[in-house]
Amino acid sequence: MYRLRISLPKGQTARYRHLDLLHDALINAWTTVGAPAEQVLGASARPWNFAALGWHRGDWNEVHTLVVSTPDPDLATRLHTLEPGHIRQARASTAELVDFSAARMTPEPDPIPPGEGILSLLMLAPLAVSIRAKGEKRWHTDLTRLDLAAVINHRLSQLAGRSVALQAQADTLYLRANPVHATRVYIKQLPDGRRVFVMGMRAPLVLAGTEDDLRLAWYAGIGEKTRNGFGCLGLLEQGVGR
Repeated sequence: MYRLRISLPKGQTARYRHLDLLHDALINAWTTVGAPAEQVLGASARPWNFAALGWHRGDWNEVHTLVVSTPDPDLATRLHTLEPGHIRQARASTAELVDFSAARMTPEPDPIPPGEGILSLLMLAPLAVSIRAKGEKRWHTDLTRLDLAAVINHRLSQLAGRSVALQAQADTLYLRANPVHATRVYIKQLPDGRRVFVMGMRAPLVLAGTEDDLRLAWYAGIGEKTRNGFGCLGLLEQGVGR
């Protein structure tokens, strides 16, 4: 298991329109350090997670830091060898260029307490949870109407191949003060010009459970599309950081 924070120098950002540009840059980085494509891409890929920290301005997004993590031992070994210059991606059709060559890379310490424990967390990347009804896929936008523990445990149990039994609760005071806590994240643009988006939710939350279950959630992320920039967790006490 390994988690890495990749930060551009203060005052510098990389601009992108759609999240898939960052995803593609990281896929190129993974394969550059020797990860087979099938380990990081596609339905059979091993678990890994990332968050893009920054802000949105007009039609553009600005990212100053990437947080990348994996609970998989083979991918963790690869992530140890990653260099900033490996994270580069250009897209001529939209005049986009992501280049983290000047970034500082900082391994993040494991925050998981021994035995049974509790973590106060925030979402570094929005939580994505889908709804399937009448053959149509939609996205949850209200954490007050969601069994958060069931959603988290179902996905993590699939990844781990064992039963995961975390307790999970979003901060009720935050939800009361922020009834609209979902955001639209554009993930790609289709050849016909249409933009594809995912609705993701943000709120402080508490996770409680065994050391192994908490560690899996921390390194794999929670919810859906974790390999595409959703569901990455951070410690509430540390904030988003820079």
